[in-house]
Amino acid sequence: MKIAYAQMKISAGHPDLNAKKILKFIDEAKNQKSDVIIFPECAISGKMLGETLNQQSFLRDCELFTEEIISAAKNIVVVLDGAKKFDNFDVKFLSEPFSLEKNVIDEKITRPTIKIGCVGIQNTGKTIYVFDGGSAVYNSRGKVVQRAEMFAECLNFVELEEIDKMPALKLPDVSETEKIYRAISYGVKNFLEQIGIKKIVIGVSGGIDSAVAAALYTKICGAENVYLVNMPSKFNSATTKNLSEQLAKNLGCKYFVVPIQESVDWTVKQLESVGLEVSDFVKENIQARDRSARILAAIAASVGGGFTCNANKAESTVGYATLYGDATGFLSALADLWKFQVYDLARYMNEKIFCREVIPQGIIDIVPSAELSTAQNVDEGKGDPLKYPYHDYLFRAFAERHLTPEDILNWYAEKVLEENIGCAAGLVEKYFPTAADFIADLERWWKQFTGISVAKRIQSPPILAVTENPYGARAESQNCIHFTKKYLELKNRLLG
Repeated sequence: MKIAYAQMKISAGHPDLNAKKILKFIDEAKNQKSDVIIFPECAISGKMLGETLNQQSFLRDCELFTEEIISAAKNIVVVLDGAKKFDNFDVKFLSEPFSLEKNVIDEKITRPTIKIGCVGIQNTGKTIYVFDGGSAVYNSRGKVVQRAEMFAECLNFVELEEIDKMPALKLPDVSETEKIYRAISYGVKNFLEQIGIKKIVIGVSGGIDSAVAAALYTKICGAENVYLVNMPSKFNSATTKNLSEQLAKNLGCKYFVVPIQESVDWTVKQLESVGLEVSDFVKENIQARDRSARILAAIAASVGGGFTCNANKAESTVGYATLYGDATGFLSALADLWKFQVYDLARYMNEKIFCREVIPQGIIDIVPSAELSTAQNVDEGKGDPLKYPYHDYLFRAFAERHLTPEDILNWYAEKVLEENIGCAAGLVEKYFPTAADFIADLERWWKQFTGISVAKRIQSPPILAVTENPYGARAESQNCIHFTKKYLELKNRLLG
């Protein structure tokens, strides 16, 4: 029995486009004398449909295209939705909607299995999922004997009787960073095509996040379509301004310098003129909003493009971003990456994608800083309040492992925290000399994570998902801040 399996790019909500592809694949499979052709899950409708699923006219449209496909399926068996009805075949069909180069399959496989996935992007309105395909043929021992090209729309063929005779494939050794780069660049490219944006405006600060975003979009869109904008205030150092300019030169992008101090001072003066006291913290937020809501938005409108949000996952976790300021933009391409992954991506793009230093080493080496006050002077080694080598892993425990301060404090008391969250040894003692210091930091960020940051994440731009636990994947409840009884008991015991 000859089996064809179609790894196709599914357009959610467009049964007409999907049906056209399906019919084309069926014709090709027939020409190759196939007995069966299988398609990914929800190949006609798409999977992430939201309220479209409640539109009766849409559902009828899907039914009409299904009937058209059935009419075309003469002399071939067409499998359109998973492994529900095909136990009469001595082969198992699996449909998996989301895969990022996953090579692990169910160890209980006892017969030839074909896993079929789609490529392209689909979204929930808040989270954009990248589908890499991941289609593969497994023998009765669960070994991969054939696989489709990742991120490619293609039709593949296999003889059922030959599956258990085929040698197991040696799967390529692909680094986690390469997988992430492929997924993000593919997802961004498809999203831009979907929404029709061709010109990209990026605020570049001399920091790592905006530099990686600039390199990523330049590779996808071309330097002629990317506008890099540096917006210094009196707190921005010559170091970061020079690094921003060097980044733009290395990439060949258009580069603007638009100072903001005068407009920030004017805003502060206006507020004080009506009797308001403007704190230093509010002045920091005014700077962030002036850059994004005023300058970047205006430049994007002027060039007929969109401006990016450069947030990473650590910042999103604890809301280290300003609402209507740096937490705005048409897409957060890096928001499912922890800070250490952003650094890894910077090095990878320099070494493997551009094969030269487009992201200056100075940007990789400099202390991360928003440069919104004298307390964040990079030339003096001052930066963000986040200690990323530690906080990346603490926040990851909150966000992806669903751990709470009770779990963290227990590990701290048992002196196994670093081992259990995965950060380097010695960091806890380095950053927090006393239990009081540690607890104050833990509570500060837990309050942020479960408090105002929830509201910020709800209002953040769409996120490109590259993990199984991106923000926006499911609704977050604003349940307020809570510390468990056992946590408070342990805290009191540690503080004496």
